[in-house]
Amino acid sequence: MSEPSNSPPHIMLIVGEASGDTLGSALMKGLQDRLGEVRFSGVGGPKMEALGLTSIFPMSDIAVMGPKEVIPRLPLILRHMKETTAHAVADKPDGVVIIDAPDFTHNVAKRIHKRMPDVPIANYVSPTVWAWRRGRAKAMAGYLDRVLALLPFEPDFFAAQANLKCTYVGHPAIEKIAPKSEGEAFRARHGLAADTPIALILPGSRANEVKRLSQLFGETAEKLKAKVPNLRVVIPTVPHVASYVRDVVATWPGDPIVVEDDGEKRGAFAAANVALAASGTVALELGLAQIPMTIAYKIDRLAAWVVGRMMRVPSVVLVNLVLDRPSVNEFLQQFSTSDNLSEDMAGLLLDPKRRQTALDDLAEFQEIMGVGGEAPSERAAREVAQMIGRS
Repeated sequence: MSEPSNSPPHIMLIVGEASGDTLGSALMKGLQDRLGEVRFSGVGGPKMEALGLTSIFPMSDIAVMGPKEVIPRLPLILRHMKETTAHAVADKPDGVVIIDAPDFTHNVAKRIHKRMPDVPIANYVSPTVWAWRRGRAKAMAGYLDRVLALLPFEPDFFAAQANLKCTYVGHPAIEKIAPKSEGEAFRARHGLAADTPIALILPGSRANEVKRLSQLFGETAEKLKAKVPNLRVVIPTVPHVASYVRDVVATWPGDPIVVEDDGEKRGAFAAANVALAASGTVALELGLAQIPMTIAYKIDRLAAWVVGRMMRVPSVVLVNLVLDRPSVNEFLQQFSTSDNLSEDMAGLLLDPKRRQTALDDLAEFQEIMGVGGEAPSERAAREVAQMIGRS
């Protein structure tokens, strides 16, 4: 099945969205640094193509979310599943790495394993089966050789649930932690004194999230500013919702600063003293940046009931799950009020004991996540090299 050991290793990568393209390109660079010449094939985006991968088809064909986007493209997506599987069978890679986008990548992995059971397959970024659908872990063990985990509690979960090899390689956000100097530069660019308290407000990256939470978060910012008069609010956002965010926050008090450039966002994280965020991966990024935070979320009642029935974890905040205790306060559904949120944030800013406890917890969180050690992309490259026998 595999090429002779003296030939360049051939690794097939299958990615289905922009975040996976970023992870895939970092993994490719790590493999090139470790192994020298490497042949890559599969499906990827512009960052992976810049490092030598010729994508079987444009990744944008399958980078869709939700039924409204998926259903019209379903025939194309199914055709691409067959094409990707056929490519693997014809090209005979030494190993396959699927990254994120589980609805596509895991279906392809199953097909490849059925046709080529001797080719090892790694899953980089596991679906959150530990939060719900835990039975899926056993199914994954039927077609995967190993999982490269972004969260430190995932190896124990997969060992217990499915006897599936899983190694914690680290979250890519670890490689994006900004030094304090970037925070100082951010304050200088925006005319903010070193002692001016900065609150990050993060209402989400999807338009529906921003629309659902922007009024609540704006009322919270107004009440927090009443408690902390010299407060400045910074709203990091993403390009596709930036225009809407700017229109919404124009009515907020205290001349809020909206940033969408990656460098500006890094500087804002490095400068911030406290944050209010919609539940999601951003909580992990805030934790790595050591920003005491308040987490909130609201969805319609029916969806909340369904999610509540499916959830198998005690918290929606990744910081709490990693620490295995309720460090960060989360206000969900009816508890997500501007009074609750502003009071919690004020405590994180103004109560020295409360603030120090939060900072101590986040220092422990950083240590557990492996900040300061080997880069996650390097760890992932080492695992893939071992999987194909080229370590």
